[in-house]
This record gives sequence, structure tokens and C-alpha cells, in this order.
Amino acid sequence: MGRQVAAQLPRAGELFSRANEVLGYDLSAVCFDGPAEKLNSTVHSQPGLFVASLAALEQLSADRPEAANECAMAAGLSLGEYTAVVFAGVMDFETGLRVVQARGEAMQAAADAVDSGMVSILGLEPDRIAELCEQVRADGEVLRTANLLCPGNTVVSGHSTACQRVAEAADAAGAMKTIPLAVAGAFHTPLMESAVARLTAALADADLKPPRIPVVSNVDAQAHTDPDEIRELLIQQVVSPVRWEDSMRAMLSAGVDQFVEIGPGRVLRGLLRRVDRRISCENVGC
Repeated sequence: MGRQVAAQLPRAGELFSRANEVLGYDLSAVCFDGPAEKLNSTVHSQPGLFVASLAALEQLSADRPEAANECAMAAGLSLGEYTAVVFAGVMDFETGLRVVQARGEAMQAAADAVDSGMVSILGLEPDRIAELCEQVRADGEVLRTANLLCPGNTVVSGHSTACQRVAEAADAAGAMKTIPLAVAGAFHTPLMESAVARLTAALADADLKPPRIPVVSNVDAQAHTDPDEIRELLIQQVVSPVRWEDSMRAMLSAGVDQFVEIGPGRVLRGLLRRVDRRISCENVGC
């Protein structure tokens, strides 16, 4: 991940070198060479995706500076929101990376403390999925909607046994498909509460500035320009559902008619097509 853009573009390669110094280990080696198990751990995947996505932004700036300079709004899904706030000028690269490192370590620790996970449910309405969560959740368990991604694509998160039961219930209720996700734990639920204190401390030490363009928050799907609001919403995001479909609709309602997806993969482009397939979305990968 990121090897090609880092080799071809000096400014992108410099980001990985700076990241190695900030993190205290060779992130570039983990991203470029793996092994996949190490890169996929939350501790490494969060800094890795953050740096790789900003490297892809350097590629966009080099190839099409007008596209980078004329953006009207920014948004990112979960961890991607940190790429968005750095791109918008809320934090500088080093500050963002330190916060992301703290976030990844805290979320990994919270995940290690509880046997938990996430499951994607395709083809059922969010209200129906919420009902199923209520029906199968046992006393003392956490099971709730974690990601509202696009029409027909909702992710639930919670204790592993509860995730297994809701997947079975969703299949019985007519879901097109249920997919257990390869993640460390129940992100965007109260099971991540122990990560909040560390993330709060990291963000308290961070110098946040007013963004040059609004940033749409995962938490409330609204555009924000106040750095203190952005700070608080980044903290809330760890334990709150990601309202990605609503975020995309908010940007469309504001007049955005051209999107650029930054970083590995084309997942966001696919989600946008489910919201409005008429809207153009370019991908700049790494």
C-alpha cells in the first residue's frame, strides 16, 4: 500500500519518511511489504491508511492542482475523516498522525478487552435492522447500528455472540447477504468507550485551526467550520454511528456535483453510486 505513489512522487515519499520519524517505527516497510496481518492490525492500519491517503492527495495535487485547490467540502468515512481534516487545514500532518496513532492504539486496546466484532447486512432497511438488534440482544450485551453506508448497506457492531445472532436473524428476515467484517472489534459503539479518554487527551494537545473548507462530520452529517466543534465530534465519532449516506446527501444538497475518492480502494465510489448514480466520482488511489 502506497509503494507506487511514494516511489513516483517525492512529496508522497517524504510523507512516509516523516511518518517513520513521528511514529518511531518503519511504517513505510509495513505498508509496502507487509505482512498483511501486521498491516491489518488497527495499530498499524490506521496510521498506514492516513499516510497513504495523504500521499494520494499529493498525487492529485501534482496531476490536477485545480481539483485539489477548488474543493468545496471534505468528508471521510471513520478514520478517513482525519485525512479530510488535514486536507482542510484543521491539523498539520504531524499533528494528525500523532492523533491517529493514539486513536489506533486506544481502539486496539478497547477491542482486545472484549470479544466483539462487526457484521455488514445487505438488503434490509436500517429500521428493520435496529429492530432485529433489539430482538436478539441479550442482557448486558452491546449490539447496535455502527455504519449507515448507503441504501441497503448497514453495518452493526457489538459483542461477537450478538453479531452472530443478528446475522442469523437478518438472513431469516430476508437479507440479501450478511458479511462478518475483518476488524479488531466493535467500532463506533460504547464498547470503544475506553478509547475516548486517550483520544480526548491527544486532541486536547493538538493545535486545531479553522478549516479552509467545511468538513462534514460522520456524527451528525453536517458541515463544520469551528475547530472546537470538529475536535468534539472527532471524539464522539469513536462511539457513535457513522452516518455516511446522510453525509453524502448533505454534500449533494449543498450543490456538490463532482466527487474525488482518495486512497486505497473504490468503496466510497460504490457507496455514492447507490445514493445517486448520476454523480461523477473520480478515484485517486495509491
